[in-house]
Amino acid sequence: MRKHTMGLLAMAAASTLALSACGGGEVGEPTGGDDTAAGGGDTIRIGIKYDQPGLGLQEGDTFTGFDTDVARYVADKLGYSEDQIEFVETISANRETALQNGDVDMIFATYSINDDRKELIDFAGPYFVAGQDLLVAADNTDITGPETLEGKKLCSVTGSTSAENIKTQYSEGVQLVERGGYAECATALASGAVDAVTTDDIILAGLAATEENAGKFKVVGAPFSEERYGVGLPKGSDQCEDINAAITEMIEDGTWDELVAANTEGADYTPNADLNPPTPDACA
Repeated sequence: MRKHTMGLLAMAAASTLALSACGGGEVGEPTGGDDTAAGGGDTIRIGIKYDQPGLGLQEGDTFTGFDTDVARYVADKLGYSEDQIEFVETISANRETALQNGDVDMIFATYSINDDRKELIDFAGPYFVAGQDLLVAADNTDITGPETLEGKKLCSVTGSTSAENIKTQYSEGVQLVERGGYAECATALASGAVDAVTTDDIILAGLAATEENAGKFKVVGAPFSEERYGVGLPKGSDQCEDINAAITEMIEDGTWDELVAANTEGADYTPNADLNPPTPDACA
């Protein structure tokens, strides 16, 4: 599935380059001269996560995941071939700073749109709407939602509020367990040290879809929040409209469905159909 999807993207990139070689390129295409995208240069710097299987993962010189695939598609529609993309690691705590300092031109990194962030940066999208959910053993039938976690051990990443939200809103008796990363939570779940893991559903699906976890886990499929993943942009960016047009085309031509399926294959996961695929917000 992934090879087929990337083949489609490569064909699209080749088509774009062929058209630009004939002159009269579209808005957003690189104009040459500068070596960054901020002024329409030869490369575009895109912030992603490096440690989220199925979303943004670095393996040597290879970058895989739904966020990186969407970034490639959008960059192609803006006039950049894959070899003009420079992926830059942007951890959650530094995303706004990376955009404000010009370290990256845009960010695709499970970046939820909210009002506080919109005071500092701009967003295009959303291109996906996630929801907080639970990952459990594939044969588990006891845990069907956050209200069924009384007395259970629930793992989340240190510093995350996901598990605390469950304790305060759904299951006061849940026992919270923290680990340094979601991969460590998955290891704890596989060993039986915890009963469930919680974070956004597509992040959980990415964990379940890895080769080492194949067939071990399932996403419960009862999301209880909305996380609207947007494309982070510097404040005052003029690229929102073009990015939204690319996202809309990606959804309409079927690529969005292909990318979700390719990056969650084997996880028995279906995005919330009431919220996905989303319609991008109007640009401010």
